[in-house]
Amino acid sequence: LEPEDKVETLEGRLSGVDLVALAFPKFRDGRPFTAARLLRTRLGFSGEIRAVGDVLRDQAGFMVRCGFDAFVPADGSTAAIWAEAAGRHSHVYQRAADARAPAFVERQGE
Repeated sequence: LEPEDKVETLEGRLSGVDLVALAFPKFRDGRPFTAARLLRTRLGFSGEIRAVGDVLRDQAGFMVRCGFDAFVPADGSTAAIWAEAAGRHSHVYQRAADARAPAFVERQGE
């Protein structure tokens, strides 16, 4: 999907779809973050969501939390570099499309 496309147009049309690629024309365009979250939470999409284009490694962890599984960055960096960037932070501070518990919930279990 291009950022101007609405995720809701895919509702009821995702059966049999294994991959949705969300385009980042510029790193400062955050609409694909919202699209990934909506695909996961509202539309129940369980296939691969791929970030394509001008994506930043610094945002990898946030992208995974929104629902992205794969990255095809414009800078040509490797999957290993992105995997390391996505797993850089061990604690999160708010709920997201992933199932990770926020730090305040972790602290309650201590």
